[in-house]
Amino acid sequence: MNKNKIIHESIYVILALVTFISCLFFVFVQMPIYLAVAAGSTASSSSGTGTATNPIPDDFAQFTAKPPIHSLFAASTSPQGLAPSEVKSAYHLPTSGGSGTIAIISAFDHPYIESDLAVFDKTFSITPCTAAGKCLEIHKMTSKEKTNTGWDMESALDTQWAHAIAPSAKILVVEATSDSGTDLMKAVDYARGRSDVVSVSMSWGGDEFASEIKLDGHFGTSTAKVAKGQTAQSIAWFASSGDDGTGASWPAVSPNVIAVGGTSLAIDTAGKFFSESAWSGSGGGVSAYENEPAYQKDYSIYRAGGKRAIPDVSYAADPMRGFSIYHVSSKTIAKTAPKVRGWYVVGGTSAGAPQWAAIAALGASIRDAISLPALYADKASATYSDFFRDITSGENGTCAYYCVARKHFDYVTGLGSPLTYKF
Repeated sequence: MNKNKIIHESIYVILALVTFISCLFFVFVQMPIYLAVAAGSTASSSSGTGTATNPIPDDFAQFTAKPPIHSLFAASTSPQGLAPSEVKSAYHLPTSGGSGTIAIISAFDHPYIESDLAVFDKTFSITPCTAAGKCLEIHKMTSKEKTNTGWDMESALDTQWAHAIAPSAKILVVEATSDSGTDLMKAVDYARGRSDVVSVSMSWGGDEFASEIKLDGHFGTSTAKVAKGQTAQSIAWFASSGDDGTGASWPAVSPNVIAVGGTSLAIDTAGKFFSESAWSGSGGGVSAYENEPAYQKDYSIYRAGGKRAIPDVSYAADPMRGFSIYHVSSKTIAKTAPKVRGWYVVGGTSAGAPQWAAIAALGASIRDAISLPALYADKASATYSDFFRDITSGENGTCAYYCVARKHFDYVTGLGSPLTYKF
């Protein structure tokens, strides 16, 4: 037999054996591992939050929120920032009122929410809001939650100023287990399941993601059971638009959420309104995924390109002219050090979301929840100056049209700041 032919046939036999062994390895080793991983992934996905009608999408698992809050100065022994009376005067809000429950969606546990609020209320002569008095309720999504200094301050800000604006409304603080999107949506669903909630504040946000549209259904009417013949409670949802200047963020971009941008509010020495302009950190822009909702199409927003535009409204946010809050940190610098406590001046669009939610509670007794179609209809009316202060100066970046405040609607302050609670 030809020597070369024998060599070639031997090589073919060896290759065939290698191929056969590889197939056996895949069938008996790799395939079981692949199936186990796939099964685990499916189980993990099915055990997440969401309902049959509002599932949590897979690409949301990586979402982590941050609270857009800023404190530029060290703690002081007395209030140095805006006082409730000054803010109410600037925005033509009543000194009292409010009904229903304002839900504040936060993350982690702040063990001093109630005691912080007590100091705030006493200092500014506001009716106390306590757990014993059925005014304040703190709902932890898990029994053992960690603390977080950044979210601590956010919870203090949201609680104190929501109560300051609508002192007769109840406050429900829902503490998510963490700042992950999945945990925060569990807290959102809990608030939505309550029959007493009239408005929800979400002072947090993050980058958009492709499947965000699938989550829009979570921001709807109450899912609490109602008596036969009654309708579900309408809920007004509010979210901060972000503090990084131009650019859209989620959940503010949801067409079911009222996105709150930021302004710089100036008060004179007598505590009265002086001026208001766009704040440079106010988030705003056009969504990459959400289509333009009907209420914005009807308003004819320029350069939206068929997509959702934010913010919808605005509120004071400049930390240089920020809000007074009292805060005791949940953590110390060292184990032997005392708790850091005192008065802070804070800002960011996270200040506007809870106060707009409180404005919704102020009007809850005279109408249904504030809605986005109603806000845009009010601004389009001949009497729009009864509802909004048009912010026409300031900018939040270098993107020309999209970064400059102007009449009617802009991508920095939206329709403007409130001048009433009767929208």
